[in-house]
Amino acid sequence: MTDGLVEEALRWIEDDPDEADRAELRAVLDGLPGTRAELAERFAGPLTFGTAGLRGPLRAGPNGMNLAVVRAAAAGLVAWLAARDAQGPLVIGYDARRGSKAFAEETARVATGAGRPALVLPRPLPTPVLAHLVRRLGAAAGVVVTASHNPPEDNGYKVYLADGAQLVPPADREIEAAIRAVGPLSTVPLGHSGEVLPESAIESYVDSAVAAIPAGGPRGLTVAYTPLHGVGAPVLSAVLERAGFAAPLSVAEQVKPDAAFPTVSFPNPEEPGAMDRVLALAAANGADIALANDPDADRCAVAVPGPSGWRMLRGDEVGVLLADHLMRRGVTGRYATTIVSSSMLRAMCAARGVPYGETLTGFKWIVRAGDDLAFGYEEALGYCVAPEHVRDKDGITAALTVCELAAGLKAQGRTLLDRLDELAREFGVYATDQLSVRVTDLSEIARAMETVRRRPPVSMLDEPVSDVEDLLPDADVLILRADGIRVVVRPSGTEPKLKAYLEVVEPAGDDLAAARERAAAGVAALRAEVAASLGLIRP
Repeated sequence: MTDGLVEEALRWIEDDPDEADRAELRAVLDGLPGTRAELAERFAGPLTFGTAGLRGPLRAGPNGMNLAVVRAAAAGLVAWLAARDAQGPLVIGYDARRGSKAFAEETARVATGAGRPALVLPRPLPTPVLAHLVRRLGAAAGVVVTASHNPPEDNGYKVYLADGAQLVPPADREIEAAIRAVGPLSTVPLGHSGEVLPESAIESYVDSAVAAIPAGGPRGLTVAYTPLHGVGAPVLSAVLERAGFAAPLSVAEQVKPDAAFPTVSFPNPEEPGAMDRVLALAAANGADIALANDPDADRCAVAVPGPSGWRMLRGDEVGVLLADHLMRRGVTGRYATTIVSSSMLRAMCAARGVPYGETLTGFKWIVRAGDDLAFGYEEALGYCVAPEHVRDKDGITAALTVCELAAGLKAQGRTLLDRLDELAREFGVYATDQLSVRVTDLSEIARAMETVRRRPPVSMLDEPVSDVEDLLPDADVLILRADGIRVVVRPSGTEPKLKAYLEVVEPAGDDLAAARERAAAGVAALRAEVAASLGLIRP
């Protein structure tokens, strides 16, 4: 441990406004030399704006989420807004994680201390509510304190611009520069804790969400639901019931917010086991569909009963179901997805003469796919079905629209699986999968990316690789293509993970079941090949 690092820690302690965090760092210093690695990690560098804003573990020091980091972030943001003469209040929301309310209040105090009105949501609420209100209230910007589906020990800080969309370059880099320019935190002027918004603000979201589907259609549907200990249940239930659906059956032990997330290893519906309880509830009650939101309710997972029991639909399956449904409903405009999602949406748009958009990963890019955007989705369970309502992924309106589709099909004696079969017969079988590995040392990801760039495979599934597309320097993404095969490799923007997105396309032919078997076998074989070529992920 160098004296310089100890001196840096002492300077941080002197400026930290939170006594508990100061004591936490003093304890780390008192533990030296045994706590050397921990201190180095806490001071490895400041958190930076990634795919979804600031996000990191709750701990003292610049490389964590804490009151000092939040005060600096808020001061940098309001200084950036002032430098651009941005008019309007700062709207602030928060979830139910540890520290979220305190971080929201600190942000409000910084805003009002700088002379800008701060409007604070009245309680922990879904991120889409905040995104909706940024435009509804004519805000200069919005902040929501959330770590979404990250582990319980994390928290985060997401910024929305006045157009209701997440930050994109160069705004993120400019705000980071403004944060670095903030002087001692003791000199940041603090005001009052803002104006608490009335319930009518939430009603504005609910009314707008209900308007995302036409009135008067079939509503006979039994829904099982879990918010995974997050904040989605009251708003989701209100939206469904106001739209004419019965109240969902909720998983009792997961329906109330709990920052410890005691029943799941990771509060992400994509993680193995996360939906076990809602699937059991659905099966026990003969439900037609099972839904889950992640803890801040901007994502939506869907599961359905099938010949072999309940199964969760992939994000790509839900994405194309929603796109097809909106097209059939006559919703015009651009339909967009990302480079890592299934290419089936591209085929659908081409066949139907619908404008198509393809972007880098993240909803901050999807919602900017074109001024004519009608729908956007990403395979990681994010869907935007009403861009005029929320210019971001919205797990509440996505759930409502899935229910509208499922209820309409049920009234015809059909299911979501039947509609997927129809789409496969029309466009082919697009089988997708994902390799993902969580690391503790981020250098492992960099080494794996370097390896595959230096020695990309010459064939995949015995088909010659026809194209290797490297998106550097714009994005750390490598795309490999062969006949009917695509692999996209990239680091996660929100978690310490390396991801590889796999796709195999098979014509449906006369035997859809056989085509699905061929596609599934192809994806399984491709998974093993890609795992070996990355040198990090095991099959």
